[in-house]
Amino acid sequence: MKRTRAQESRAAIERLYITMRHLFNRGSYKPMGVSGEGLIQALMTLSPEIYGSLTDPEKIELDGLLYVMERLPRGIEECRYVRLISREGYETSHLSPIIPPRRKRNCYRLDQQIMYVEMTRGRSDIYDILTHLTFLYVESGKILRNSTDPKGRISSNWTMLENFVKKEQEGEDFDKECASAYLSHLIGRTFEETLIAVDKFARSGNSNSLFSVVYHLGKLAMDESIHGIDREISFSATLRERVGHHVYGELWADRIKETLLNLDLLKRPIHIISANLHSVLNTIYGHQALGLKSYEEIEQVAMDISVKAKNNQSKKIQDYAEKHGFIDLPDESGTNIGAQIIDTAWLEKPTLIPGVFLPEEKEKRPVFVVMDYAFGEQAYECFDELLKKYNVGDKEYSLNVMSTSIMGKAGILHGGKGDLMVPDSHVFEGTADNYPFRNELKKADFEGYGLGVYSGSMVTVLGTSLQNRDILTYFMKSSWHAVGLEMEGAHYQKAIQSASKIRGSIRSNVKVLYAYYASDNPLETGSTLASGALGMEGVRPTYLITYKILEKLFGEKKIQLT
Repeated sequence: MKRTRAQESRAAIERLYITMRHLFNRGSYKPMGVSGEGLIQALMTLSPEIYGSLTDPEKIELDGLLYVMERLPRGIEECRYVRLISREGYETSHLSPIIPPRRKRNCYRLDQQIMYVEMTRGRSDIYDILTHLTFLYVESGKILRNSTDPKGRISSNWTMLENFVKKEQEGEDFDKECASAYLSHLIGRTFEETLIAVDKFARSGNSNSLFSVVYHLGKLAMDESIHGIDREISFSATLRERVGHHVYGELWADRIKETLLNLDLLKRPIHIISANLHSVLNTIYGHQALGLKSYEEIEQVAMDISVKAKNNQSKKIQDYAEKHGFIDLPDESGTNIGAQIIDTAWLEKPTLIPGVFLPEEKEKRPVFVVMDYAFGEQAYECFDELLKKYNVGDKEYSLNVMSTSIMGKAGILHGGKGDLMVPDSHVFEGTADNYPFRNELKKADFEGYGLGVYSGSMVTVLGTSLQNRDILTYFMKSSWHAVGLEMEGAHYQKAIQSASKIRGSIRSNVKVLYAYYASDNPLETGSTLASGALGMEGVRPTYLITYKILEKLFGEKKIQLT
């Protein structure tokens, strides 16, 4: 029986997952050796949408390359050795950390040859970076082939690129159009496509120039092919020992619970929101500090803050918040998840948001714990630790958790960027695990605001870079009725269900609110994550979900405040 493309792709993801886990346990591997070749073949079979022309034997995937370079440490394309480490004390050394803005993690360049990359977000983070590195090695092989003739002789295009890169390194001026003409032959792209890509890389805040990236990727491949100088990826013993043991999640959660205990807030009604670190702050304190009287006014203030408009109200809101119950808890644990506490007992207005009244008694007023976005399996680690009882010496404290709300970014299978998804279940890709739940948020809550709204199941995937059209189409059109894909939903729900239904660390009837906004549509060419960030398109869905969470929690009296 002939397998479908979706089945072949599913098998390829399983091979990737199993191979990566094996290599991680082994401790090291050579990406162009037998083990690395297994990863490459599985990735080529899968051919993820985000990597575009990965399977083309000559064309370099330019948008995918920029997407990857903005999530890896700057200069990693120059390093022959990449070592994935845990938090092992390098933050106290003289080495300056390199922190990619699109995937915040500490990285250390020890010398010209080696890059250390700190992994504190769990297995999902490791699989993510290994997938990106495998993509780079595939592209480096294309550059090598395009730089030599059938007899292995170096082409003049490569020699000229080398000259231009040396000039760039020495700060000398050179003709970028002339350099782009030579470069276009090495990357299998038209001159026009190359010029556009050169400009995109030049505007990136994290990546080196396209000339430099292509040259160094090709040079390492050339050194390995001609001179036998192998590239290598390795994993430190400490990293292998700590993964899966909630080391960083426990530190992160204990700091939050310690702060709540010290402020005598553990017995107050607590509402946990996983979102970004600006929308809840600006929504609540924008209403309090500026007297904003409607959602539309809150959204306009958020727009002004987002574009850094002249006279925007960001500082005024922040200053007011810090005097009225707002506590910022920047991450110190290594999770890279910042947190905030908002004690509404300090609020002056009787309303939380326009038209939604707070209890008059201060001791009955809610406390919000807001946490930044988690990454993949890290969501379970952090939520599981946060919902546990807090032990201090011989004393044990429970958190009076009334609700858990998750606002997330996700790939949408219907509609486009900025549209909304309201799930009724999470399906964990590649397993039989599924998590149906009662979502307090409904599709009707978001209708009439000019955004597409879709309801159904969400697929929790192993990695955003491990998806292709065939698998996603299957989930969308089959009886799974999936409306989107993301990386954390099943992990959050697993933690919520175990804490409320089995461990009893929080109340069994804890309310759950989930809503996602679309960062991309992986089924549409030009709308994948590699096509760029949401930008201003993300402001409305972000603030609308935030507003509706607060309105649903307190405006409709569906959830008790005490």
